[in-house]
Amino acid sequence: VPFVESGGGFVQAGGSLRLSCTASGFTLDYYNIGWFRQAPGKEREGVSCISASDGSTYYSDSVKGRFTISKDNTKNRMYLQMNSLKPEDTAVYHCARLDSSCDSGQVRYDYWGQGTQVTVSS
Repeated sequence: VPFVESGGGFVQAGGSLRLSCTASGFTLDYYNIGWFRQAPGKEREGVSCISASDGSTYYSDSVKGRFTISKDNTKNRMYLQMNSLKPEDTAVYHCARLDSSCDSGQVRYDYWGQGTQVTVSS
C-alpha cells in the first residue's frame, strides 16, 4: 500500500480535524496528489488536489473555504486540514495519486490508501 492515512475520528459539527498521509515507494512531489472521500451509498467525491507542476490547489465546491490541502516534501507527506466540519462531511477519506491533471473534467486516481473515517455529528 503506497499510502497510510491517519487523523480521522469523531467530531461535532463546527469542529476541525487534520488528516495526514504518508507515501512510500514514490516521491509525492513528482505527482499530482489529492484526497477523495466516499460516504455509504454515495459516489466517490474528489475533495482536493495539489498540482505537482506549480503547487496550485483545487477544491470541490462543497469544501472550498473550509478545507486546506498541503504537503511536506521533506517527509513525503500530505495533509488535509478540515475546519467548520458539517455532518455531510462524514465519509471515509482517502489520499491518492492522480493519473490526470487536478483540473481535469474526469480526475483519475491510480493509487490510493485504505482511508480514514471521519464522522461529524450534528
